[in-house]
Amino acid sequence: MTTVKVKLDSIEKIKEFNRIVCKFECDFDLEQGRYYIDAKSMLGILSLDLSAVLQLHFTTSEDEAASILNAIKDFIEE
Repeated sequence: MTTVKVKLDSIEKIKEFNRIVCKFECDFDLEQGRYYIDAKSMLGILSLDLSAVLQLHFTTSEDEAASILNAIKDFIEE
């Protein structure tokens, strides 16, 4: 499983992030505290506190993981 921190603090960022993750076959979960939301669900993302940094979890092959991380690099928080 790959886990990265992401920041989605505007509607535009949420729409772009959602569009990107929907291109991939694997499942994506956003974690905020005790809540886990499907990252492919726009309404689910909007139900979270967007001022906080979120944990993104996904499981896939190493090659696809590298492609995913490259595609979402603008949203990753260090």
